[in-house]
Amino acid sequence: QVQLVESGGGLVQAGGSLRLSCAASARTFRSYAMGWFRQAPGKEREFVASISWSGDSTDYTDSVKGRFTISRDNAKNTVYLQMNSLKPEDTAVYYCAADRRPYSHFLKENLADFGSWGPGTQVTVSS
Repeated sequence: QVQLVESGGGLVQAGGSLRLSCAASARTFRSYAMGWFRQAPGKEREFVASISWSGDSTDYTDSVKGRFTISRDNAKNTVYLQMNSLKPEDTAVYYCAADRRPYSHFLKENLADFGSWGPGTQVTVSS
């Protein structure tokens, strides 16, 4: 099982940028599609973005398209989420997660399809 740790969260003004990182413990990281999710206070955890194990396919929820970019560096066992033009509604705890199955052919958005989760990093966007 892949162990994950997020970093890069913080407080930023609306319109600003942050880059989140998610470091994985296992070399098998490169075999798994990865996802970013977020959970705002009082709300359910929701899908934000995902990237294939090879890095050649990505998927985003509509509310972040054009503003967020997911990427990965398999040599560094790290996945990133570049967040630009941040809005107050982006405020949440952000989590990275690994697909339950290696070498998956399809990108997932359902939480149940992800088996390893990091502890999360807080992102707060002030208006």
